[in-house]
Amino acid sequence: MSAVTDAPSKNDLRAAALARRLALSDAERRAAATAIAARGLPFGLPENAIVSGYAPIRGELDPLPLMQALAARGTRLALPAVEQQGRPLRFHAWKPGDPMVRSPLGIDEPRREAPELIPDILLVPLAAFDALGHRIGYGAGYYDCTLESLRAVRRVITVGLAFAVQQIAAVPAAAHDVALDYVLTERETLNFRSR
Repeated sequence: MSAVTDAPSKNDLRAAALARRLALSDAERRAAATAIAARGLPFGLPENAIVSGYAPIRGELDPLPLMQALAARGTRLALPAVEQQGRPLRFHAWKPGDPMVRSPLGIDEPRREAPELIPDILLVPLAAFDALGHRIGYGAGYYDCTLESLRAVRRVITVGLAFAVQQIAAVPAAAHDVALDYVLTERETLNFRSR
């Protein structure tokens, strides 16, 4: 008689993936960010496209090298700002070197005086992801809410940035979870557009 085991919860999967991410050395982190920047986005950018990145926290893959490469080609950049829980993120113009402000959540954000922009492409941080493009964030739902809001009015391409060690077999996705279009790791580009 075999024992029946429950599938791991999102919290368990998140904790395990974050532990693997935190175990990476600084050199591995820099190499991964550099590799992704060198490879670039896996699609051509429309003229005047706006790409939103993020300020990395808790060992997230640093998008700055990729954002600097995009800015060098003339791409307009934005960064997200949290307005309040349960509400979509707002995006403000930003370029490398612009001053940032620390939010109440301890995250560096663009100045609120910077023009508000609507991004065409979102670079999305994550805790874990699977081979279907589902992601696990930190549980607050900011990106799910934001993507639902943005996609209700326009086409937005989502690109998760992660270390390969963050990939898991399957994310227990709920109906409100929004799958990504791509995930870029230091090893590969995963394309989920055909699903």
